[in-house]
Amino acid sequence: MTDDKDVLRDVWFGRIPTCFTLYQDEITEREAEPYYLLLPRVSYLTLVTDKVKKHFQKVMRQEDISEMWFEYEGTPLKWHYPIGLLFDLLASSSALPWNIIVHFKSFPEKDLLHCPSKDAIEAHFMSCIKEADALKHKSQVINEMQKKDHKQLWMGLQNDRFDQFWAINRKLMEYPAEENGFRYIPFRIYQTTTERPFIQKLFRPVAVDGQLQTLGDLLREVCPSAVAPEDGEKKNQVMIHGIEPMLETPLQWLSEHLSYPDNFLHISVIPQPTD
Repeated sequence: MTDDKDVLRDVWFGRIPTCFTLYQDEITEREAEPYYLLLPRVSYLTLVTDKVKKHFQKVMRQEDISEMWFEYEGTPLKWHYPIGLLFDLLASSSALPWNIIVHFKSFPEKDLLHCPSKDAIEAHFMSCIKEADALKHKSQVINEMQKKDHKQLWMGLQNDRFDQFWAINRKLMEYPAEENGFRYIPFRIYQTTTERPFIQKLFRPVAVDGQLQTLGDLLREVCPSAVAPEDGEKKNQVMIHGIEPMLETPLQWLSEHLSYPDNFLHISVIPQPTD
């Protein structure tokens, strides 16, 4: 892969200042102070909120505590979506810190998966990596790795170790020199304006004529509503990791540098904020 290591570091160390507040109807023995945390964009809510849980449980009775879950402005937050994706999709136009409400009761079964343990997060994370490698390399790279390599990817994410993670992940970002890119690009496009969870299709990084396909090419083919017509006004923002990449950016470069640790490009299409 092309070596823009600074980009990889900037993506990995992206943080969102967040204020966690206990839901007003939770029963407490004394007032629950808000809890502030810098959330890593590339991680998962249930992986980095043990401190939040401990903080609020100090003011609650054991019998009033069941599985912790989070919401933002009435929307339950899916723990199996990366934190940066949740923020871009739901809160990118709001002021910081990101205000998240913490619940210990009334788990929204229809909206959220249960997260009984860190093992559930690891299983989800590894299944995404395997799916991404099936698209990129017909699963050859991930299948050739040893169990300890898989574990190192997970431990690197869990413990926020950039070098530990990328020592293995770089192998998942390589491709034969004669091919100019991966077989298909692992991506998911999310929109708040539709019931469909996300768009995911087979899309090659290199066109039949050998030209590199761009982010704009992808959007025009699979989500045309995201791109403004040439003579029309811009109605949407297309965000990855809190930035709007230029539509001319080659998809292969984006896949190598702006994918989340699960090896997917998580692309948010959100309505253009009206200032």
